[in-house]
Amino acid sequence: MHAAIKEVIEMSWPTIIVLLSVFIIMRFTTYFTGEEKKFVIHHELFNLLFMTYLLVLFRLVTSQDISLLNSTNLIPFREILRYDVGTSEFNRQVIGNIVLFIPFGYFMSHYCKIRGLGTITIVSFLTSFVIETVQHFIGRSFDVDDIILNIVGGILGFLIYIALNAIKNHLPNFLKKDWILNIISIIIIALIVLYIFKYII
Repeated sequence: MHAAIKEVIEMSWPTIIVLLSVFIIMRFTTYFTGEEKKFVIHHELFNLLFMTYLLVLFRLVTSQDISLLNSTNLIPFREILRYDVGTSEFNRQVIGNIVLFIPFGYFMSHYCKIRGLGTITIVSFLTSFVIETVQHFIGRSFDVDDIILNIVGGILGFLIYIALNAIKNHLPNFLKKDWILNIISIIIIALIVLYIFKYII
């Protein structure tokens, strides 16, 4: 799993830096031209994380493990059960597909105000189905097991969103202030950046 994360970072960082730079410049321009009256750092950083996730997802869907022959698996759990638990292939194909959609479940729940398990299941299914269909037409495989694993990841992301919201609602009011959330967000982003730079420098 560690090697897979390294591979994703090495593959994606140029695209991420260029597009995020454009987004940041655009947001600051909007703020300083008076089109937007309030600039909240933790909201902006959250939006940046979401955009980064979408860019990484796009790179993974269109660029990784492209093969010359299309293959299709329509039998549930056939590919999942093919890998031994704990092996690098299991971590990459099974755990990796779950982890890939955890941020999706979280971000979708936040932006779309999803409150029901059924809704996030349907949204995760539709998104994963589109991804698998696109992969089929660009020389990769359509795998129903990937859809199942992505749905599991989406549900986990939704549950994390619900849990964090419950924790936030029980925090003292002073911890909910923007300046506190800004500091926490900056620390988290700094840790993420340091982790990424470990692989690209």
